[in-house]
Amino acid sequence: MKQEAQHSRKLVIATLLIVLLLVTGFFIYSYSRDNSETIEGNANIGTAPNVTGQPTLGNENSEITIVEFGDYKCPSCKAWGEQIWPRLKKDYVDTDKVKFSFVNTLFHGEESLLGSSTGEAILQMEPKAFWEFHELLFEAQPASDHDALWLTEEKISDLVSQSFPEIDLAKLQLKINSTEIRNEIEKDNQLVTQHNIKQTPSIMVNQILIDNPFDYQSIVEAIEQERN
Repeated sequence: MKQEAQHSRKLVIATLLIVLLLVTGFFIYSYSRDNSETIEGNANIGTAPNVTGQPTLGNENSEITIVEFGDYKCPSCKAWGEQIWPRLKKDYVDTDKVKFSFVNTLFHGEESLLGSSTGEAILQMEPKAFWEFHELLFEAQPASDHDALWLTEEKISDLVSQSFPEIDLAKLQLKINSTEIRNEIEKDNQLVTQHNIKQTPSIMVNQILIDNPFDYQSIVEAIEQERN
């Protein structure tokens, strides 16, 4: 009887171990599968960026906000602005279906900081000039050797004096170096950290982070998903 009881206990323990292994294997498989889907497709990260105070185009009352995390020194951001942005603007921004905001992402050091600070200063001094300056700065980015020093105070002065004569360069310089502008840049840095942005451009449709920002159809699908 004693041997039978021991045998039964061993059988029960073995059965429990098998069940435990099966359950553990299931959860490992499910976790891997979920992670795979997140990596391969758009990821819902749960929270949309707060764009209060950010430069914005389109329908301010729209429930859909598209955010570009971009860097004026980034060649991929320049390419996105040339290839994807015109289609997105025509199809969704100009038709008031969405609003679009730009968040400075300083991945290229002092030049990124200068470009971003100038944009923020122009946004405050001459809000209507911001988006033209935004496009001009990307156009000024060299087609090759973009890592070379090109985004300088001299370049900024030339662009502003040629395209925005209404902006006083001395006042602009003071604004660029002000605590107010540094605080605005810090808000952008916090958004980049909060949403774990690792590359530029990064595009978000509300809380959805687009896996491939150059896949226009993927952006459209995210927009339509949020509209439904």
